[in-house]
Amino acid sequence: MDRIRFFFEKHGFSVCSTLANFLGINVKNVRLFFIYASFTTIIGGFIMYLIIGFLFKLRGMIYRKRTSVFDL
Repeated sequence: MDRIRFFFEKHGFSVCSTLANFLGINVKNVRLFFIYASFTTIIGGFIMYLIIGFLFKLRGMIYRKRTSVFDL
């Protein structure tokens, strides 16, 4: 298990380090950016799901087809 963890720490964190060196900024800032971006996309997707569900429900209430005149 330690070998797997060491492998991912060595090769996975080098992505942030390489990107930080390329941009000339601190590695900590790059890692924080990825963490904040992941939380933003998760929460944003859930909020968008709720809004779209509400709009479909509203559309169903407004455009309901009536079968006859007596359903008014």
